[in-house]
Amino acid sequence: MSRAAEPCPVGPGLPPVCGDAARVLILGSFPSPKSREQGFYYGHPQNRFWPLMAALLGEPAPDRDDLEAKRALIVEHGFAVWDVVCRCTVTGASDASIRDVVPNAVPALAARLGVEAVFCNGGTAAKLYRKYLEQAVGRAAVTLPSTSPANAAWTMPRLLAAWGKALAPWLPDRNF
Repeated sequence: MSRAAEPCPVGPGLPPVCGDAARVLILGSFPSPKSREQGFYYGHPQNRFWPLMAALLGEPAPDRDDLEAKRALIVEHGFAVWDVVCRCTVTGASDASIRDVVPNAVPALAARLGVEAVFCNGGTAAKLYRKYLEQAVGRAAVTLPSTSPANAAWTMPRLLAAWGKALAPWLPDRNF
């Protein structure tokens, strides 16, 4: 019989994925166990983030384990990816269980990169951003539907439409 996951203190999370400048910052909540194991964002094989971003940017989807291709996809298009949370107590991969939050230094990163817009991948990331970072960053974030496999109600076409509409000013000329 397997035991239910226990709340566990974890952190720090992963470093930001960014170049020297970024117009858009996409924030998640905290890396899942699969992402921490891989050492890179959205590492769960069923998370739709990488295929979604590739489609939005008109690029081929990077292979699951090709971290350099994932990094290049983000950096070469003026995006940055990070998480709201640096350290926390969490149960497994459940965003809803996150507590004891220590936020990442998002305000400093946003200022250094010259970020024009902040987007949150899912409601938990948005809630945590508003609570811990929004005032210091000085920018409201747009909440996007989560790319997590737990958000199965949002099919890839629906995600493409919602993310494409929100990110349109920063995307190549594409129709979503």
